[in-house]
Amino acid sequence: MKILRIGLTGGIASGKSTVAGLFAALEVPVIDTDQIAREVVEPGQPPLEKLVERFGAGILTPDGHLDRPKLREIVFSDPKARADLEALTHPAIGSAVQARAAVAGGPYQILVIPLLVEKGYQKHLDRVLVVDCPEALQLQRLQARDGTSPVQARAILEAQASRAARLKAADDMIRNESDVAALRQQVQALHHRYLQLAQKS
Repeated sequence: MKILRIGLTGGIASGKSTVAGLFAALEVPVIDTDQIAREVVEPGQPPLEKLVERFGAGILTPDGHLDRPKLREIVFSDPKARADLEALTHPAIGSAVQARAAVAGGPYQILVIPLLVEKGYQKHLDRVLVVDCPEALQLQRLQARDGTSPVQARAILEAQASRAARLKAADDMIRNESDVAALRQQVQALHHRYLQLAQKS
C-alpha cells in the first residue's frame, strides 16, 4: 500500500511546529525539514564547510557552530545570497528527507516544509496542508519569539510566498488564531480524513 505524503506548510510563526507536534502525538510519522536543515549544518558536515567558503568564517560562533541570526541577516537582505544558501544546503536536506521517509512507515506521513509553495514541492506530495493565520498575528508572534524588529519581521514575511499563494496551493487548511485546544480539534478531524484516504490509496 502506498504511503500518503502530506506536505505541511505555512508562513513563518504561523504555528507549523505546534501542528506537527499534535500529529506526532497521534503517532503519525513527522519529518521536519527545518530540523534536518539544522542537522546538515552541524560542525563537520560538508554543507557547513561550503557555507563558510561562500560567506566567510564570520557566520560561525566562537565554538564553530553556525551563527543562524548572523546568516539570516545576510541572506534576507540579499536574494543572491539566499539563492546560494539554498543551493548549498537543499540537496543534502532533500536526500535526508527521502531517506527518513523511506523508513518512517505509517499509513501517512507529515512532511514539514516551510518553503513548499515557494519551491513548487507540491508536485512531489499527495496533499498540501497549510497552517494559516492573519499576517498581523504572524508579525506579532515572530517579534515575540525571535526578538526581531518590526522592519526585519516584515522583510522575512515578504521574502516568503504570499498568504494567498499558500492558500491557493492548499488541499486542506488549519486556522491558527485561537488556542491549542482549537488546533487539536482540527488536527484530529484531519487525522481521521487522512487515515480514510490512506486506506484508499
